[in-house]
Amino acid sequence: MKTAVTRRDFVLGSAAAAGTLGLAGPRAFAAEPLKVGFVYVGPVGDFGWTHGHDMGRKAIEAHFGGQVKTTFVENVAEGPDAERVIRQLASSGHELIFSTSFGFMNPTLRVAKMFPKVKFEHATGYRTAPNVSVYNARFHEGRVVCGTIAGHVTKSGIAGYIGSFPIPEVVMGINAFTLAARKIRPDTKVKVVWVNSWYDPGKEGDAAKALIDQGADIMCQHTDSPAPLQVAEARGIHGFGQASDMKTFAPNAQLTAILDVWDGYYIQRTRDVLDRKWQSQSIWWGLKEGMVKMAPYGAAVPENVRQEAEAAREALVSGARHPFAGPIEDQKGVPRVAEGQSLSDKEIAAMDWYVEGVEA
Repeated sequence: MKTAVTRRDFVLGSAAAAGTLGLAGPRAFAAEPLKVGFVYVGPVGDFGWTHGHDMGRKAIEAHFGGQVKTTFVENVAEGPDAERVIRQLASSGHELIFSTSFGFMNPTLRVAKMFPKVKFEHATGYRTAPNVSVYNARFHEGRVVCGTIAGHVTKSGIAGYIGSFPIPEVVMGINAFTLAARKIRPDTKVKVVWVNSWYDPGKEGDAAKALIDQGADIMCQHTDSPAPLQVAEARGIHGFGQASDMKTFAPNAQLTAILDVWDGYYIQRTRDVLDRKWQSQSIWWGLKEGMVKMAPYGAAVPENVRQEAEAAREALVSGARHPFAGPIEDQKGVPRVAEGQSLSDKEIAAMDWYVEGVEA
């Protein structure tokens, strides 16, 4: 069972009824379905980030049937709105809440203090609490595969990259893509345009057009709509889907896409609550664990390039390849990683600098 509401409808709901339900402890009524809430930064129809999380929500429903009831609130702004929505979910009987954007971290932690019996899961964050877990995917591993393909396919040697916000999650992806592309074609340049939004098809499309006008013949993005790929399709260049397979929007342009696969994690954490085994944790999974996957390669990817892309993917899975193995210099020519060394997870998670070849 599911309940879908807009942010406005949800916030204007009955606070009195919500407060009464909030007094019951987890699994106080075993006959009642477990209420699982999701907070989304964008619309479920973005065909990107939020779409991927909503597929995970649907996987919970399909797996548990009448044992669970899910609710989602879409288009929740990062800030005061988020705290209100998360608090309303907690106070209306939801025993497990997934807040699915980086900017929801502090609001989630504040609400968690008010509702110690509710379990919270925050995506892409780094702060935990006794009743707050964090989970993240190694999207940058997928960027290595994309960069490998781009280095072979580009003719101009210029890739365009549309960024949402300059936070480490996005910066590490830009760097991983650039390093992989330059491993194949050392003169590759990656030009970045920031749109300061996770989901804004208009801005994303305009950014793609600007990058193509600057010579980019490969389009990459860390934003959530298919608009950049649609522009790539219309302008006759190639690119990569973000968070989901966007081939239907750009059948000729898409070379592959990074897929965010949350199903297994969401099912497991729901099971943990049902079985009273849930514990706070912090995980960062990637290609090896299946939280990150690659969409089928497009027709424009030659067989030899497919083989190299697959070799890169397999090396990442096995651990034979590290996305940030030295030697690495930053865009100012300063050595950052020595030959024979590689960045730690802690260093990657705090990345605030660009590698050589990035123009941002």
